[in-house]
Amino acid sequence: MIELNDVGRAFKVKRAVVHAVRDLSFTVAPGEFVGYLGPNGAGKSTTIKMLCGILTPTSGRVRVAGLDPSRRRTTLARRIGVVFGQRTTLWWDLPLGDSFDLIRLLYKVDRKVFRVRLDELTQTLDLGGFLRTPVRQLSLGQRMRGDLAAALLHAPDVLVLDEPTIGLDVVSKASIRTFLRRLNAEQGTTVLLTTHDLGDIERLCRRVMVIDHGRLGFDGTLDDLMATAPEHSSIEDVVTALYTGTG
Repeated sequence: MIELNDVGRAFKVKRAVVHAVRDLSFTVAPGEFVGYLGPNGAGKSTTIKMLCGILTPTSGRVRVAGLDPSRRRTTLARRIGVVFGQRTTLWWDLPLGDSFDLIRLLYKVDRKVFRVRLDELTQTLDLGGFLRTPVRQLSLGQRMRGDLAAALLHAPDVLVLDEPTIGLDVVSKASIRTFLRRLNAEQGTTVLLTTHDLGDIERLCRRVMVIDHGRLGFDGTLDDLMATAPEHSSIEDVVTALYTGTG
């Protein structure tokens, strides 16, 4: 469902060339739930932007759902959903339900199909109590549930999540994690998750990739990751060891 082959992305900063991603290769199969970890500046966001077609690779090949994201961005938008934890795709001054109506029009979702999907998402994500509330008045947890629903109304094959639980309280995090587990298990949605909250990784991901300085440093199961530094007892310590090269 996701394929990167020797992908690089460089930026010109004044007179210097900065390589945000270097020789990056990996695949994600349909139905996988994969954690994508790395420190700030590691290349995670650049990778996500290339997967969505926002950035074009400097080198290499990217395919998502069989499509070249930078060349087929409009077509890909119907196959992929994206949630950025620190930015919303909802209309700030409109009621949440009105945002969903606009999304239906943007994605050209049949009205009857949309109603069924919205009813399911409203029930599963417990949105019923604030569909008529302007997005700007929602709590962070409510807004995040709304963003998840917005990303799934067109039934994408791939869901890309960038820090979906950032700033949430324990109850809100648990609610979103439960929803994502069900989505992946029951509908087979492929999920790529970037997060600094290692609780998300422990509770959701069967496979973990670790990137640093634009290069893939680890790709395997969570158990395999823990085995790379057996002297450490927590996933946080293991990942930190990988970042710093002390593991």
